[in-house]
Amino acid sequence: MQWVIIGLAAFLCGSLPFSVWLSRLFYRLDPRDYGDGNPGAFNTFRTGKAWLGILVLFLDISKAVLPVGYAWRVLGLRGIPMAVIAIMPMLGHAFSPFLRFRGGKALAAALGVWIGLTVWTVSGAAVLGVLLGKAFFKNSGWSGLTGLALALPAIFIFRENKLLLLIWLLQLAVLVWTLRGDLAKAPQFRPWLKRLFRFYEA
Repeated sequence: MQWVIIGLAAFLCGSLPFSVWLSRLFYRLDPRDYGDGNPGAFNTFRTGKAWLGILVLFLDISKAVLPVGYAWRVLGLRGIPMAVIAIMPMLGHAFSPFLRFRGGKALAAALGVWIGLTVWTVSGAAVLGVLLGKAFFKNSGWSGLTGLALALPAIFIFRENKLLLLIWLLQLAVLVWTLRGDLAKAPQFRPWLKRLFRFYEA
């Protein structure tokens, strides 16, 4: 039963909408009025308050790192219970009861899960993938999946753990749902990449 309690705590941590609460507290703004309308760090940046966006990003990552890292490293949980706990912060962010179950895309929480599990081996690859995705695509959904895609080979190279592969698959399922609006559209490439394609076609 211990893992059930930790799982519920992980969901609660993930559901804390720091972007909405802190934007209202400091500036009386709502990040859901910007960008794609989702609560999260990226729309907090779009309000023009960079320092607040950085703080929200840190908190959104940390709310996954803490419960997942505690369950994995301190309690030594493994197997299906650990997989359930690992996905709970993302579900909490995506379906926050504090926001009538209309949460964000859970990309920062996904990164926090990998930091809690592997410190920087898998999460570093995921960050690199997101940065490459941002360089290639205008759609945040496609750049997010690029990060998850690059995390997969890191699991096999550095960890080779079936549990981590299961967690990766669960993350994929959650992100395909939360990013479904972006993924329903064809990838929109950055102008520099379009120019590069035209150069080689010529």
